[in-house]
Amino acid sequence: MVKELEETVNVPVVHVCTIVPISLTVGANRIVPAVAIPHPLGNPSLNIEEERALRRSLVERALKALTTEVTEQTLF
Repeated sequence: MVKELEETVNVPVVHVCTIVPISLTVGANRIVPAVAIPHPLGNPSLNIEEERALRRSLVERALKALTTEVTEQTLF
């Protein structure tokens, strides 16, 4: 779906994923690796401050990817 949005609607998309090879296979252009399959955007074993820092880091990386012009699949 991420590739389809970019090609047909011309909207940049970031694919935050836990299994990068799948994103590469489906043709996602901007890929941000997530934490783990059961908790892609967090880690419940961290304390609240560490959890917030981790989540913020992932969102900032995704925003950077979103604003970066790419011509081929790129892993951020």
